[in-house]
Amino acid sequence: MIGGIRVYDAHTHLGAARHSGRRWSVDDMLRHMDSQHIEKSLLIPFPVVEDFRQAHDEIAAALQSAPDRFAAAACVPPFLAAGDFREEVNRCVALGFTAIKLQPQYHGLNPVSRRSDFFFETALQHRLPVIAHTGSGVPFALPSLFIAPATRYPDLRIVLGHCGGSVYYLEAIVAAGVCSNIFLELSSLMPHHIAEVLDSVPATRCMIGSDVPESAATELGKILTLNVPEAAKAHILWGTAARLFSAT
Repeated sequence: MIGGIRVYDAHTHLGAARHSGRRWSVDDMLRHMDSQHIEKSLLIPFPVVEDFRQAHDEIAAALQSAPDRFAAAACVPPFLAAGDFREEVNRCVALGFTAIKLQPQYHGLNPVSRRSDFFFETALQHRLPVIAHTGSGVPFALPSLFIAPATRYPDLRIVLGHCGGSVYYLEAIVAAGVCSNIFLELSSLMPHHIAEVLDSVPATRCMIGSDVPESAATELGKILTLNVPEAAKAHILWGTAARLFSAT
């Protein structure tokens, strides 16, 4: 808790990253969370891993060991055989995962194409919010592309990770304005970008994320120093993510 406001980091990674060589254990994560006064974190596998099932198992073990500190999002390669994809999502749901991540810069799945329907339909079947990386990884990581699935599936909740980044954040604002089931995770934006987001999108659909531990203090500081009501900060720092990723 910071300044009387609980903190939920809605974008963190646990495990081993094949693409960057990062390794982050559950003990590392808990020490980091305590140092930054973060009460709960959504754990996501790194974008590229040796074995996605093993990555899910590691996160499931963390979730079981500290359910009050962690929630979990699956990250399943979408071009598996359809049965294998659904089987792994089913397994993750049984393990307590409450979200699913799409990594367009590595997965290459076109959100506009009806070929992607299986991904969003599987998420909707299990009532899993989709966290979609946006920004780097164009064209499939453009925020505007997620208007299509959000419109096709109005009961599906879609979180635009990084809010499009500093280059495409205006697209994210437009997407959230068009679709009330689109939420914005604000990591990587400049403070004035966040202020501009909040001019158009309610704080009840915005949330904080760190992405990497080194960024946590900066990302939190951006929100804590915003010239907005304390209630808005409470939604961004805790309420939106707690509501979205709850198991109930």
